Amino acid sequence: MRHGKKFNHLGRTADHRKAMLANLSISLIEHKRITTTVAKAKALKKYVEPLITRCKDDSTNSRRVVFRYLQNKEAVKTLFGEVAQKVGDRPGGYTRVIKIGPRQGDGAEMAFIELVDFDENMAKAPKAEKKTRRSRRSSSKAQAAPAAEEAPKTEEKPAEAPVEAPAEEAATEEAKAE
Repeated sequence: MRHGKKFNHLGRTADHRKAMLANLSISLIEHKRITTTVAKAKALKKYVEPLITRCKDDSTNSRRVVFRYLQNKEAVKTLFGEVAQKVGDRPGGYTRVIKIGPRQGDGAEMAFIELVDFDENMAKAPKAEKKTRRSRRSSSKAQAAPAAEEAPKTEEKPAEAPVEAPAEEAATEEAKAE
């Protein structure tokens, strides 16, 4: 019976699961962001966050405990140096899981898992607009809209101007294009 054993076994034996989570943890510490399945990302979050908490106290015992889990000297050195410096004042929540949709081959749900404090690019980058399929008519309106935004905004348009004028202009532009 498995009463009270709620962690995800990930379809692997205990040794395989332990080795896989250690390898994922090493990759996460080295690269700061990795792509994996949602289930593995959630299991990795539970595995790596206590190690990051442990790295705040830079003692010989803490290094030995973390090395017992990771078995990689470079990862331990990075964790206690670069990572510990960034997360020193954070009380928890060192990782973030962002779902990115299904994988092409088998449809498995994929996700990014990243260290929160190392995410300068995502914080500064504007959100990308969704690309949708549009007809010719709507694409000519979309091209006319940026041109209208480039015009100086100091001029006020009169209130009695007809609302349908841009639609008529778009229709005449289509007729000229054809």
